[in-house]
Amino acid sequence: MDDCSNNNSRFQEETTSPVQLSDHDQAILAKQNTRMVSSFKAQEIEKNSKKHWDIFYKNNGNRFFKDRHWTTREFSELLGDDIHQKHILEIGCGVGNLIYPLLADGLNAIFYACDFSPRAIECLKSNPCYDPLFINAFNCDIVTDELTTKIPENSLDLVTAIFVLSAIHPDNHRTVISNIYKVLKYGGLLLFRDYGIYDMAQLRFKPGHKIADNFYMRQDGTRSYFFSIEYFQNLMETNGFIECSNKYVCKRTVNIKEDVDVPRRFIQATFSKRLSTDV
Repeated sequence: MDDCSNNNSRFQEETTSPVQLSDHDQAILAKQNTRMVSSFKAQEIEKNSKKHWDIFYKNNGNRFFKDRHWTTREFSELLGDDIHQKHILEIGCGVGNLIYPLLADGLNAIFYACDFSPRAIECLKSNPCYDPLFINAFNCDIVTDELTTKIPENSLDLVTAIFVLSAIHPDNHRTVISNIYKVLKYGGLLLFRDYGIYDMAQLRFKPGHKIADNFYMRQDGTRSYFFSIEYFQNLMETNGFIECSNKYVCKRTVNIKEDVDVPRRFIQATFSKRLSTDV
């Protein structure tokens, strides 16, 4: 599991071009189809998804993901000013690896923060920097719980979805985007970053882990979906959003000391909630 927290722009390129797979990679993908996750097992994983993430945070606490100090470089929309206070929701907030660096940098913002895992929310609130004047953190199943019960409709400037939609079954992606749409202002932005199709992490799954097209089960019971920019564009535009940017970020995870040089592929996008006057 990797959320690309160690983002290094020296090894990063951006593109909208489709992936050119080698014969070797095509063979890997074909082999994954030889043994799929059974429908019974897939249903059990879906049923116990909250349990699996709660166990993950029980085992890892705030030690697994590094603070995301790269977000303002990748999303300039997060940069604020001293006059206009932003209202921001982070879905899948985890233990606060995005929120706390932004507040430490002095961002003038009020944050809503929600996560599937109650244990993650407990960990976020236990941080000595947690201040209920600036952060309202709550447990939420973004698929079944209406955000409007916690957040006023049409009230948010920004919603961030950073390595979270991939953990949700693709059959529920439209429901999640519709839920987000209701709490964004007209003209408000969704900032998105997640796994791109044919990323190294997708290619290293063995047979017996594939649930559906581009959707896989990890050993710990958590799941990962791999996005194409075409899929995400369609998902957003059919739910009332307008594309601002939508691209692949291709980078290399390099550790010279450990002789690691691994290609990675992510999708990064910004979409705006359609103005009420737009046709």
